[in-house]
Amino acid sequence: MDIYSSKFAIIVIIALLGILGLQVMTNSNDAQLIDAETCELYVMDPNINAKKYLNEFDQKCLDFKSLNP
Repeated sequence: MDIYSSKFAIIVIIALLGILGLQVMTNSNDAQLIDAETCELYVMDPNINAKKYLNEFDQKCLDFKSLNP
């Protein structure tokens, strides 16, 4: 197969889109979320469906909260 053929380009694009889709699906489970009241970062524990706080705070959220007392 010649690398300059259109069939090869289509196969490479489909493979890359497949890899990207797989990464998006696997990374969505460990997404960090922000508690709206405390601005603390947390992840959802899928085993007990509860929040697990990371003891870290989002600086943008804290700045926004300080502007709106």
